[in-house]
Amino acid sequence: MKNIITSILLLPIFINCSKPAARKPISKNSGTFIKESVTRNLELKKKEEVLIKNIIEKDTINKYIQSGSGFWYSYVAKDSLTKPKPIFGDVVNFDYNLKKLDGNTIYSKKELSNQTYAIDKEVYFYGLREGIKLLQEGEIAVFIFPSQFAYGYYGDEKKIGSNVPLI
Repeated sequence: MKNIITSILLLPIFINCSKPAARKPISKNSGTFIKESVTRNLELKKKEEVLIKNIIEKDTINKYIQSGSGFWYSYVAKDSLTKPKPIFGDVVNFDYNLKKLDGNTIYSKKELSNQTYAIDKEVYFYGLREGIKLLQEGEIAVFIFPSQFAYGYYGDEKKIGSNVPLI
């Protein structure tokens, strides 16, 4: 009888010492947000490319070149001599202004003043960093950047809004 009572008292201890069963997730992530975001960005890119190509077609004075990165540029002043282009760590001085595709100035050269930039060691928007590397000393170019190469979704939180392509 004593063994039966001991067994009954020890039985709950063994039952309670079992490992907890893993719970299955209540909701599953379908990934639709990412898919929708990709679709929106591809549509935005197509719209911006149409706008940019229209600007290029209307500009009969300049010849635009598409960079390997995906933005367009045209030389205003090109040096006939071959000089080295800036590479990582080189320090360059340059002036620039920023315009919307409709030609309205966002930031003038005066507002931005002369810039000193160590190639790939400082933070500028992607298109400008890549564009500077295409130029030799003394050259002047016009760049047309789709918004993903400019300030993208966030803008500059001052004058440039969300998804604004720039010249």
